[in-house]
Amino acid sequence: MKKEREDMIIYEDDELYIENEKSEIPWLKIFTKKPYKELGDIPKKLRVRLWEVYDIVEDEMKNYYTPKKINMASFANMLPRVHIHVMARFEEDSYFPNPMWGEKLREACLNLPNKEKFYRTVKNALENR
Repeated sequence: MKKEREDMIIYEDDELYIENEKSEIPWLKIFTKKPYKELGDIPKKLRVRLWEVYDIVEDEMKNYYTPKKINMASFANMLPRVHIHVMARFEEDSYFPNPMWGEKLREACLNLPNKEKFYRTVKNALENR
């Protein structure tokens, strides 16, 4: 199980890490290393950094995949700690325009570029910010 989780991490530093979500669409999750329960519990400096990282991930996702829309969510009901979902959405994905947690409407008809290359692009952007 631990090895599987390590395979999901595409970026990590002293304060944050980013995991990929196994999905038909490009979907990343940004976590703080310390398990804060609410966004408002995060120290302001780290909260600002979290949103800077989100901006980079969103920009890279838009540039690499050219999706119809980027979805962002932070529920933290099942996993009660701050994390932000960033998802590239396409009219051809199985759920569009519904949320990915909603009703599946069709079989996906997606032909997306290589995810591993995208992960490297995000990692490089974050390391060179």
